[in-house]
Amino acid sequence: MIISVNNTQKNIPENTSIEALLKELQHTQNGIAVAINEMIVLKTQWNSHLLRENDDVLIIQATQGG
Repeated sequence: MIISVNNTQKNIPENTSIEALLKELQHTQNGIAVAINEMIVLKTQWNSHLLRENDDVLIIQATQGG
């Protein structure tokens, strides 16, 4: 199925969780937030939240600075 990850289309298997997507992307799970269709998903739900066709995934990386 096709989803959008940070404005880039990606083809992923059905029943892919947020956690599985992050592993596939080799993206760290520390210091980030994930929004699906403009709704933040709690980190405690990343393993159980399954992505759907045409979902818009936004991975936000925390940065330090002043």
